[in-house]
Amino acid sequence: MIAIGIDSSTQGTKAVAYDTASGRVLASASVNYGRDLPEFGAPDGFIPDADPRVRRADPAMWTRGLELALARLYKAGAPMGEAEAVGGCAQQHATVYLDAEGGFSRPRSPIWMDSSTEAETAALDARFGDALRERTGSPAIERFAAAQIMKFAREEPEAWARTARVHLLSSYLTSVLAGEEGPVDTGDGAGMNLLDLRTMEWDAGICGFAAPGLAGKLPRVHRPGGAPLRLAARFAEYGLRPGLPVAPFTGDNPASLVGCGAEKPGCAVISLGTSDTFFAAMPEFRTDPGGCGHVFGNPAGGFMSLTCFKNGSLARDRVRRECGADWKFFDETAFALTPPGNGGKRAFPYFETEISPKHAATGVEANFDWAAAAPETKIRAVAEGQIANMRERTRWIGDFGKIIATGGASRSKGLLSAIRDIFGAEVETADSADSAAIGGARIAAAAAGEGME
Repeated sequence: MIAIGIDSSTQGTKAVAYDTASGRVLASASVNYGRDLPEFGAPDGFIPDADPRVRRADPAMWTRGLELALARLYKAGAPMGEAEAVGGCAQQHATVYLDAEGGFSRPRSPIWMDSSTEAETAALDARFGDALRERTGSPAIERFAAAQIMKFAREEPEAWARTARVHLLSSYLTSVLAGEEGPVDTGDGAGMNLLDLRTMEWDAGICGFAAPGLAGKLPRVHRPGGAPLRLAARFAEYGLRPGLPVAPFTGDNPASLVGCGAEKPGCAVISLGTSDTFFAAMPEFRTDPGGCGHVFGNPAGGFMSLTCFKNGSLARDRVRRECGADWKFFDETAFALTPPGNGGKRAFPYFETEISPKHAATGVEANFDWAAAAPETKIRAVAEGQIANMRERTRWIGDFGKIIATGGASRSKGLLSAIRDIFGAEVETADSADSAAIGGARIAAAAAGEGME
């Protein structure tokens, strides 16, 4: 079966035509928001703000990115007319607010990098305590929808009153493709602090506390195996057949779990992207006692664990530029010039407010003289510092003999060696860096009846 997979990520949109029989990507196309859609003023996927905690984007950019990616995929010669299903994913936690006419009641949507909701998470913690994590799979998190909606309703009550529907970006894009309201799937919906993972229904108590009338403004919940939607007629201009099954979009990390073939317990996945994430299928529901890890729905059924590290590839790129190094030096040469362990020298780049664990944006923190160190020492120190922090924050999930690396930085030999040394595991690189889009395609094929074997 040929399925179309879409990944609406932080910095752009990727679309692939995927052949499930051969496991091959037949064609792909991408859109970079900063380069291709400069009119939205989001060079890195968000609109610059004087407050480093505020990270928002024009939701119309995501619609345009979806359309342009499909147009480019069609132009690239993808067999769009042979596609039998469409599916995809989106950056997790981004929220989209619509009025009764379908317009945006909030013209700038918060994305996963937003951490401006400290007061709201404190209020959620004070009201619900450990029960929040026990019910929703996560403690109160700044980027999650509950806190973001709570802040919006409190600061802009008139705009909140005009809001008829609150979508995740994933359910919003599903709605765009189907031409009707799409549901929130359990993979992405679990990252909201609003979904009770024991019942897979919206938690009335948390919703009522977060904002007036919130429960009535949320879409329905889609569970694995539920019926797909159908593609709207307007997408025929991209060569797609109207009425194709459209699988409800999930979050990019649940999609990557499927795209890497790790939807069953046994191995872990490390995604090295704008943020770094560590995730794995879980045989049973349990939560992180340290509060850094999260539990989401697994698109293949059951649950998955996930721990996110906000300072990922953007932070590594900044260190690389500060060192005056090219990517070959960063990915290979620096590690050839320094020993594993770096003589005990470790550093962490806190360029964004970190979330695992919480830490203010203070720049690079090192246990050695950062300014005087050689570029290769700095680069290994940062790489090993990030991976060591990842290992420490994911011990609760367990040990894995095999780790699959994916994402844009998964081709870095230096980063892969750091993962291998620090986790003590066999490390493989995903067959494609497009694991999220491929996961969306595989989920779409399953929704069309092929299954996920």
